[in-house]
Amino acid sequence: MTTLAARPNTAVVVVDVQNGVVAGAHERDAVVATIGALVARARQAHVPIVWVQHSDDQLVPGSDPWQYVPELDRRESEPVVHKRFGDSFEDTELEAILAAAGVGHLVVTGAQTDACIRSTIHGGFTRGYDVTLVADAHTTEDLSAWGAPTPEQVIAHTNLYWRHQSAPGRTAAVTPAHQVSFDG
Repeated sequence: MTTLAARPNTAVVVVDVQNGVVAGAHERDAVVATIGALVARARQAHVPIVWVQHSDDQLVPGSDPWQYVPELDRRESEPVVHKRFGDSFEDTELEAILAAAGVGHLVVTGAQTDACIRSTIHGGFTRGYDVTLVADAHTTEDLSAWGAPTPEQVIAHTNLYWRHQSAPGRTAAVTPAHQVSFDG
């Protein structure tokens, strides 16, 4: 269904599940465990996994906050995309990695729901990818003290509106991790 020709494959994209990003995230341990189980299933199905890692003034490369959480283990064969912008495609090699693997469908997990996840799902969709947001495998921190909705509301709203995205020749979906299918 993707508008990207000759790209029938799926990839799991794990966005910014770094110590400094998810330290205070809503249901951090449950979300990280869900991502870990989904990654394990993808590996069994020989589905590519792409890890995305953000850098900025608070996430300095090599620092502990910049590191991926220890519960998730990236294999050497799984690429890491280093980014400095919310959209994982902006000024990165993500598109080239996905093209080389024949990927036209993204299964997106990670943090933060209202920042890099939102930017990445929209970025992929506008570039022609089918995009599945894993309903229980993304999270955000509580920014309600600054006027944002609670994390529960941010996550629920993102799941709601993404379910209703549409564009010619592409699909947007929201699926719980246990229902993500890696079959054809």
